[in-house]
Amino acid sequence: MPVAPFTLACLIVATLFMAALPIVLYLRVRKPLGLDRRPAILGIGVFALFAMLIERGLNDLLLRVNPTLAGWLTHPTVFVIVGVLSIGICQEVGRFLAMRWLFARRSAKESATGASTRDPVALAYGLGQGGAELWFTGVLVQVQWIVFAWLENEGKLGNALSGLPIDALMRIHLLVVSLTPAAAGVFILERGAALVFQIGLSVLMWRGVRAGSVAVLPLAIAAHALLEVPAALSQTQALPLVVVDTIYVLIAVPLAIGLIRLFRREAQTMSAAQVG
Repeated sequence: MPVAPFTLACLIVATLFMAALPIVLYLRVRKPLGLDRRPAILGIGVFALFAMLIERGLNDLLLRVNPTLAGWLTHPTVFVIVGVLSIGICQEVGRFLAMRWLFARRSAKESATGASTRDPVALAYGLGQGGAELWFTGVLVQVQWIVFAWLENEGKLGNALSGLPIDALMRIHLLVVSLTPAAAGVFILERGAALVFQIGLSVLMWRGVRAGSVAVLPLAIAAHALLEVPAALSQTQALPLVVVDTIYVLIAVPLAIGLIRLFRREAQTMSAAQVG
C-alpha cells in the first residue's frame, strides 16, 4: 500500500518548518535582544557531546555490556527511572558546565566590553542546544521516514533495506504504510514542546549559575527527568501517545507564553537603555 501524496507532502512541510524554526527564531530576536552566536554554538556542541556521545555510550553500557543491568532494565519501572535520569544527568551536567564557563567568561568582560550576563544569553544557548536536539533527534529521523515513504511508493523499499532481517523490514514497512497527515502534526507538537523545554531549562540554569547557586544543577536534573517521564512511559506502552502529547502541550504552552513575556521585557529594557 503506497503512502498518500498528501501525507508525504504534510511530512515534508512539517520537517522543513521544524528544521527552520530554531534558525528563524534566532535571526528574528538576534538584534532586539543583542544575541551572541557563541552561546548558541556552545549549546550545539554540548548537545552533540553529552547527549549524542556520552548519553548514548552510557545507554549502550547499560543495555549491552553488562548483562545484569540489562536484565534489570527489562522491568518497565526500572527502565523508565534509569532512562529519564540518564537523560537528565547527561544533558544538565553539560548545560551546567557550559553555563559556568560562559558566566565566568562574560563576567570578566562585562565591565570592559559591555558583554551581557542577562537572560538573552540563556535564550541563545537554549536555541543552540534545543535546535541541535530538534535536528539530531527530530529532523534527521523524519527525513529518514520521508525517504522510506518515497521508496515504498516507488516499490524499492525492500531492495533498499535488503540487508535487514525480514522481521525488521516488515516492521519498517508497516510503520511506513501507517503514516498519516496527523503524524506531521504530532511531530510539530513534540519537537516544538522539546524546544520550549530546552529554552526554559537554559533560563533556569543560567539564573542559578548567575546567582551562584549549587542547588540549580540537581533541580535542573530533576526537572528534565520529570519532563522525560511521559515519553518513557509511552515507550513501555504504559501511556497512550495522545495522552503524552496532551501533557506536553499543557506544559509547553504556558511555559512558552512566560518565556515570550520574559524576553519581550528584556528587549524593551535594552531598547530603553540604548535610547537613554
